[in-house]
Amino acid sequence: MQHSPALAALPSADGCWQPVALAPWLCAPDVPVGAGEPACIAVEHGRIAWVGPRAALPTAFAHLPRQRGEGRLATPGLVDCHTHLVYGGERSHEFALRLAGASYEEIARAGGGILATVSATRAASEDELLAQALPRLQQLLAEGVCAIEIKSGYGLDLAHERRQLRVARQLGAHCGVTVRTSFLGAHALPPEYAGRSQAYIDRVCNEMLPALAAEGLVDAVDAYCERIAFSLAETEQVFLAARHLGLPVKLHAEQLSNMEGAALAARHGALSCDHIKHLFTQGIAAMRAAGTVAVLLPGAFHTLRDTQRPPIAALRAAGVPMAVATDHNPGTSPCLSLLLMANMACTLFGLTVPEALAGITRHAARALGLQHTHGLLAAGRPADFVLWPVQHAAELPYWLGHKPSCGIVRQGRIAA
Repeated sequence: MQHSPALAALPSADGCWQPVALAPWLCAPDVPVGAGEPACIAVEHGRIAWVGPRAALPTAFAHLPRQRGEGRLATPGLVDCHTHLVYGGERSHEFALRLAGASYEEIARAGGGILATVSATRAASEDELLAQALPRLQQLLAEGVCAIEIKSGYGLDLAHERRQLRVARQLGAHCGVTVRTSFLGAHALPPEYAGRSQAYIDRVCNEMLPALAAEGLVDAVDAYCERIAFSLAETEQVFLAARHLGLPVKLHAEQLSNMEGAALAARHGALSCDHIKHLFTQGIAAMRAAGTVAVLLPGAFHTLRDTQRPPIAALRAAGVPMAVATDHNPGTSPCLSLLLMANMACTLFGLTVPEALAGITRHAARALGLQHTHGLLAAGRPADFVLWPVQHAAELPYWLGHKPSCGIVRQGRIAA
């Protein structure tokens, strides 16, 4: 297996980086840089020490080596806040079935969908899961991702959920990237529990979650509240178990129908509600009151050839922050480009360029509870930023299939 170089082997980013411009809406409010104004970022001891107009660089940073940004645009490191990156196998045959007219629910009820990946994941060793996931992560990192969420949910028993989460932790260590893990034991009902969903949820809450949390493998707890998955009552049982352990929650909500899961999640202070295509007024109001982020997943919308769009105008009017993520998974969003998702969020859902870019940076960071360290260019934060070979921010979601040759500073070091 070929791994990325260890983080310690990468060069320090300490110095004064001088890109041509910053995107103002991706900077902290106290950064006085106008659109297109020459600016610089000072990095010292792995953190952003100062960011602002180039002409105003304090003399205290004069000792730092100057590193020209070569006319590039600087943004915070990208954040992919919803992925299922660790799994076995693939499901290309389901793509063909959908093209022939089968629905997501029909495929799932016939034993495909999530359960097909559960079978392949259980059959794979930890080393095999790592070897399969590593190139997926590397593709995302090459596009400027500096923080990523990785869910479990394809093991559906303690041993295999543990294996997925262990691999997620290893990926972060191998690649020098911030990885937040979400325990998604309540993803689907495993075949050995057919017809016994309450018994399975009891096991998730009383055995699996406490054990995995005690091992330090869980940063947040997710669930799938849907007619083909788990009920509101079962979902709330998972949330109560998570909160008892001091873990934040999030939810796959309102993807196929309005189960009122978003309102439930918001009542439990959820970090995010994801998919939310069938989200109604009550859920939007609850999310606004709780500060819950709406995570848009256009890859799944596109792959499933859906027609029900998230209520963007209502979310915008309510002031609910909107994040955008790849939802990388083998069945409904086999996507490895966050910039492509930003494009699709604009073209399919109607986001503006500033909304889309905020959706893959600062709002995505908030959806992971990382708003104090990621997603904005600001002094005092870890040095995670990207220098893009473009003049205008609109170019980032504009190009299709183009991987720009960007300069990446990740965790205070220059990425290989």
